[in-house]
Amino acid sequence: MSRGSGQGAVTQPDDRFYGGSGPGQVPGQYGQDEYGGPEGPPGGPDGPGGRAPRKQRRFSWPKRILAGVVVLVLLIGGYGTWLYFHASGQIRHEDVLKDYPGRPAEGKGTNWLLVGSDDREGLTRDQQDALHTGTGAVTGDTQRTDSMMLLHSGSHGTSLISLPRDSYVTIPAYTDGKGKQHKESKNKLNAAYAFGGAPLLIRTIETTTGLRVDHFAEVGFGGFVKVTDAVGGVDMCLDKPLKDELSGANLKAGCQTLNGAQALAYVRARYSDPLGDIGRMQRQRQFLAALAHKVSSMGVILNPFKLVPTLDDSLAAFKTSNGTSLGDLYDLFSNMKSVNGGGGHTIVVPIANPDYNVPNVGSSILWNQTKATQLWTALRNDSEVSGFTAT
Repeated sequence: MSRGSGQGAVTQPDDRFYGGSGPGQVPGQYGQDEYGGPEGPPGGPDGPGGRAPRKQRRFSWPKRILAGVVVLVLLIGGYGTWLYFHASGQIRHEDVLKDYPGRPAEGKGTNWLLVGSDDREGLTRDQQDALHTGTGAVTGDTQRTDSMMLLHSGSHGTSLISLPRDSYVTIPAYTDGKGKQHKESKNKLNAAYAFGGAPLLIRTIETTTGLRVDHFAEVGFGGFVKVTDAVGGVDMCLDKPLKDELSGANLKAGCQTLNGAQALAYVRARYSDPLGDIGRMQRQRQFLAALAHKVSSMGVILNPFKLVPTLDDSLAAFKTSNGTSLGDLYDLFSNMKSVNGGGGHTIVVPIANPDYNVPNVGSSILWNQTKATQLWTALRNDSEVSGFTAT
């Protein structure tokens, strides 16, 4: 049929109205102006009726690198956030820091009381025998403190002070778990823990030293072994062999990696040591500093497959006072690490008599009260303590 005028003629639309580019093209408003019509010029990039193709957008290498960095930061940030909340949920808190009339006021710096107890929680009878821990109830009956240390951090660095467990001190009046009241008495320091647990031990140390304890942390035998094994053991260098039947220690001289069982025996041995409890306290401080160094090493921190189990085992092994956060525990390990790196002082309370015999109490350690008071005053004022004998 003819396209001209006449009956049946088809009227062509006005291309100007529809935005087309010429006769025979589909109007541009339909989005098909890149293709030639059946009678019009061929479409495509080379045809007069086509439109040039859009250029594909390509990212430059700097932009790709930046995008990769952003994604990596988001992943690390997400992992770090998850890890923080996961670890915070593993902390075991206990209400042990009690207020009482005459409690020392808060001083300068921060004071931690670190306690190693003979708590056998989580250990079977066979494990107790293998670790030479004695035969107490699995969950602990009358527990005792195997080691006690005060860690002070302040403007003059970190000081780690060992408190001999046989120190002859005054234990404040207390009420036991059965409601029976006990008067103030003189006894060995570790008796305070056996009589009234951590709250009475803390009060005894606070009233004896005049220092306020800001944070408390305790680890039992089983927890100690788990933490050491979780980090793959701890490297120690022994000047001479150490063999102690009661603790189970049987270590050669020289540098070696101690596993959990060996480490526990190492820090508990005292009967074969000529220095007795003093020598044991030296080893305890050395080991704790080395352990803190290992926990904070890059080999642990940068390996999520090692970091998460280490955090879980470490935090589950510790009992801490209410209000102690993950950040506080990080500061604790950092300060312990600084002691090992020469950034602090390790001190034993000044002693007047290491074998002070007391009727009904036994051989005790008597402090040099004059020098001990000077030490506590320096710590309370956050002053320099380098004048005290470090061992």
